[in-house]
Parts: sequence; C-alpha cells; structure tokens
Amino acid sequence: MKTKMLGIRPYKAEDAKEIISWCKDETTFYRWTAGKLGGFPVTESEFKFVETLMPFVAFNENGTVGFFTLRKPDGTKDELRFGFVIVNSDIRKKGYGKEMIRLGLKYAFELYGAEKVSIGVFENNLPAYHCYKSIGFSELDFTDKYSVLGEEWVCIELMMEKERWFNL
Repeated sequence: MKTKMLGIRPYKAEDAKEIISWCKDETTFYRWTAGKLGGFPVTESEFKFVETLMPFVAFNENGTVGFFTLRKPDGTKDELRFGFVIVNSDIRKKGYGKEMIRLGLKYAFELYGAEKVSIGVFENNLPAYHCYKSIGFSELDFTDKYSVLGEEWVCIELMMEKERWFNL
C-alpha cells in the first residue's frame, strides 16, 4: 500500500493520549523510550517531558500517524538528534515512518540549519534500523548500552550529514 501525503506540525498536549496508546506492550515501549519517560505504561503527565524538546506530529488526511522529537545533543552546535520516534501501531510497515523521518530531516537541515542529524536505535528493533538505513543514515563506530527489562540492550548510533542528504 502506498503512503498518503504526510505533513508534520508541532506537537500539542492534546496529542499525548493518542500517541501513548500506540505502545501496547513493554518491549515496544522501551524500544521507543529507552525508559527516559518512566515505566510502562507512561502517563500523560510523564509524557509532558517531550514538551522540553522540539516535538512534532506527522499527519495525513486521516489523522495523526507518527511522532518524533528533535533536540540538540549536549555540547553540539551543528547537530540535531531524533528521539522518541513512533508510528501509529495500526499502520506500521506501510512507509509512514520513512516519510516522517524524511520530513524531519528536511526540517532539520533546511529550517534549523543542522549540519548533521543523529539517531539511536536498539539492535533488537530491526524494522526501525532498516528504515533509517534505507533513508541513508550511516552507522557510526560506537554503540551505547542500556539495562532494559533485565537485559542489556545495545543502541546503534546512526548519522545523516547534510551534504549526504542533499546528494541522495
């Protein structure tokens, strides 16, 4: 199925309930948040944390389809970082995530003037990993480790540089 035309807009507090509903189990929740929003299930009050970042909602004519944040990593001047990337659980695997990330990259490079954009993805989240790689993100030489659900999860770091983006 071909994706419908997407747009992105700033997140509004009234979006929280719907976005939170897309995480139906603990594994999905921790792949999405790495525990940075608290425990599963997250409350609307805990989700307010995203308002301290640059939160966005992806939408089409049928409503909200995805969510992500952008932020400046500590100590960087020319980099933005994606976080809390999620697509409505009812419409995953239809290309919405790719289109949403492409729009986010367009904003990061053209509107915010970033020179590079990073994202982390757990190695046990292969659909997201393949999505980011298919867009053109390059894997970096380092990883991060998190203790999640009694296991050690490895987070793969990926990067898209502005020059590469405009040459894809």
